[in-house]
Amino acid sequence: MTEAVNGARPRGLFVGLCTVDVIQLVDHVPGPDEKLTAREQTVAAGGPAANAAVAFAHLGGTAGLLTAIGSHPLGLAATADLDRFGVNVRDLAADSAGPPAVSSILVTASSGERAVASTNATAHRLTPPDDLETLVAACDIVEFDGHHGELASAAARTARATGRTTLLDGGSWKDGTRDLLPSVDVAVCSADFHPPGTGIPADTLRFLRRHGVAWAAVSRGGEPIVWAGPDGAGGTVEVPSVRVVDTLGAGDFLHGALAHHLAAQGKLTSDGFAAALRGAAEVAARACASFGTRAWMHP
Repeated sequence: MTEAVNGARPRGLFVGLCTVDVIQLVDHVPGPDEKLTAREQTVAAGGPAANAAVAFAHLGGTAGLLTAIGSHPLGLAATADLDRFGVNVRDLAADSAGPPAVSSILVTASSGERAVASTNATAHRLTPPDDLETLVAACDIVEFDGHHGELASAAARTARATGRTTLLDGGSWKDGTRDLLPSVDVAVCSADFHPPGTGIPADTLRFLRRHGVAWAAVSRGGEPIVWAGPDGAGGTVEVPSVRVVDTLGAGDFLHGALAHHLAAQGKLTSDGFAAALRGAAEVAARACASFGTRAWMHP
């Protein structure tokens, strides 16, 4: 278990999407009117923020999740799953009786690639809770995935005002992403994250730097992670080579592990950031070597 700089367990608050993931391992993605029998299936709570919180807790941190789930039986199952993995859930849609967002996911057995359909965060517009400042102040790091944009922006501003490290999971460019950037300390984005006018990772890193993000990186699957920091610092971090079974959630777990490393480090340095990325990449690679989003945590 890694300890934070104050000797306590690292504390993280994760703000964003929680879904119910129904994951099927298939030989191929079916065509129109085709039916097929899956090799395996698993059902778990999912979403970038939720999965990142699970990884953070698994690595020994104290993880809180600020999200929308609701009281529907499917939502209760998601909450129970998160509780089982040590995540403290604050459900801002607890009174909602409607079903939570359900992600239907097909993972192709031969490649580990996934196809996903989900409503994501469209069912809820969340306003910040009255005790947001208290929740943020109790943490070392606040991570957000850009979903529930109004809540994410408020959490990011509050974290910046209270001196807490902020981490953005840039899975894709969203309408509210630009509003988040002035309050972001660290942004780690996928290769699918394309701010306006950008095309390649170097463009993305320059864009983020121009918008006030001190530390940024772009992950590219099995290719090296490209990163940049203040004063011209930068480089690449190799990603461990594994036999890929399932890429679902790999980026989420990368961020959860990165948040854990950053919370434990305290003040960021170039060497520390590269080391944190390296450790996070090892976790993401381990997750890719097994089917579903939970098996990688078991021996």
